[in-house]
Amino acid sequence: MEGASLYEVEKLALKKLKIYKRSKFRFFMRAVVASMFIGFGVIVAFKTGNFFYAVESPFAYPMAALVFGAAIILIAYGGGDLFTGNTFYYTYAALRKKIKWTDVFKVWGTSYAGNIVGAIFFAVFILLTGLFKSPSVNDFLLHAAETKLQAPISELFFRGILCNWLVCLAFFIPMALKEDIAKITVMILFVFCFFISGYEHSIANMATFSISYVLDQNPAVTIPAIIRNLVPVTIGNLIGGVGFMGVMYYYVNKPFMEDDEK
Repeated sequence: MEGASLYEVEKLALKKLKIYKRSKFRFFMRAVVASMFIGFGVIVAFKTGNFFYAVESPFAYPMAALVFGAAIILIAYGGGDLFTGNTFYYTYAALRKKIKWTDVFKVWGTSYAGNIVGAIFFAVFILLTGLFKSPSVNDFLLHAAETKLQAPISELFFRGILCNWLVCLAFFIPMALKEDIAKITVMILFVFCFFISGYEHSIANMATFSISYVLDQNPAVTIPAIIRNLVPVTIGNLIGGVGFMGVMYYYVNKPFMEDDEK
């Protein structure tokens, strides 16, 4: 089952690379869309959690974590390219010599840039709706953003590693499953785990910070503070996807994959 899933990882990486080589702009727009899907998840999560946060209920984070799974379902079934997942797919395919490392770095850069733009676009849309202007709705979001921005850099780095390890598993494990219900359940479970654990996802943070910034209701949400968070979290996400997923799965399965191809 695992070997079959790894072949699916290769196929997915090659498919994405084909899209990139045909049209870099289309690939960029796929990354923009993926980040906006994450934005939908952020809005649903924090608006749901705010009902509990407003009454100081301990269920604020668990409920937010549960519904945030909608974002990964949108990406998995609606299409799009997240930088975080690409760190795994392309690393594994490159180690297997199916893709050149120069292409890997180009795709990573394009998807990350598209994810940033998507987060900003989505934040502007949310601002224009007026749905998040009231403190009775956005308190939980602004509190979460401030907490993330004030965390120590070293802690953000390690939270980023653990986060993308789980997120990549959320996409990888369902590849071995046939039924859509089973796939969706596993995805939601893994996303719940990373959210409730307090780990840091660079693209989800982009969406959270962008929305918080355009609302302009918390002085702690500044551009320097956002960069201070995103740099260590992004590096951590990169290590989680490259090292704990791409390199690890390549190394432990290398003999078996080679035997299958003989």
